[in-house]
Amino acid sequence: MNEPDLFERTVPRALVHRAAISEVLLTGISRSGEDTYRIGAQWSRGHSYYGAVAGRWHDPMLFAETIRQAGLLLAHQVLEIPLGFSFLTEATSFEIAEDGARLGRGPAHVVLEVRLHGVVRRRGVVSLYAYDVVAHRDGRRIGSGRLTANCVSSAVYRRLRGDRAGATAPREVLNGINPELVGRTCEFDVVLGAECVDGARQLRAEPDHPVLFDHPVDHLPGMVLMEAARQAALAALGLPDGLLVACDAEFHKYVEFDSPCLVVTTESVMDASSTSPGSRHLRVEFHQADSVAAVCQVTVHDGSEK
Repeated sequence: MNEPDLFERTVPRALVHRAAISEVLLTGISRSGEDTYRIGAQWSRGHSYYGAVAGRWHDPMLFAETIRQAGLLLAHQVLEIPLGFSFLTEATSFEIAEDGARLGRGPAHVVLEVRLHGVVRRRGVVSLYAYDVVAHRDGRRIGSGRLTANCVSSAVYRRLRGDRAGATAPREVLNGINPELVGRTCEFDVVLGAECVDGARQLRAEPDHPVLFDHPVDHLPGMVLMEAARQAALAALGLPDGLLVACDAEFHKYVEFDSPCLVVTTESVMDASSTSPGSRHLRVEFHQADSVAAVCQVTVHDGSEK
């Protein structure tokens, strides 16, 4: 299923909203049918932030970022949404097989089969769309995902954001949780505060982080929230080397820079028939200004052999 011409070079960084070429994961696109496309992606063994997990797996957050970038590429190249529009993710999710994330001797070449649907146009311009993804590696299905997004012009976005348009992250950052508790080696990469009160920690993020803040934004990006959900789950479970094999995220409000956001984690009880051995399920909520801004349902595999 790997198509060599899908992996020759990265796509233009502007089409996936990345400032750094090194952060572009997509390598090609071809049409495969009505509203269906094949997109190539390469996952490095040594990404600067989403590096190897426990020395055994590619970080599945690369899959989450691949899904995000695929939607932006389709938006600009297929749906003809102009550059400069803002994209507001309503919901996104992924699931990946443990074996599908295993490290090989080289980078992983992943083929996404993507189906566009739910496209809404206003005055001839797309304002809402969704897509489903099935991922293959070496000809074998390894996972799936989906995403739904709104898109608006820069003028509409400025009106939506009001006086928060152009907001920047504060320079002073909370002390972080011990990196070793969340599978990290340095505090710079930690997105949770050190203090834990009644199972909740405060969200934190280094404004100069080259991956989490690859380009200017006026709120906390969804990928930061998903990373915080992963770190919160690892800390709550005591599994710093656990593998995030699924994440289902819903974003209800922007998470702002100017007020604390609490990350609340509770373990979910699942039907034993619907889960696999070694997997733990948690619900992670993001509370800001007396409301729930986002929710992530995550599944972590403890790394035990099946």
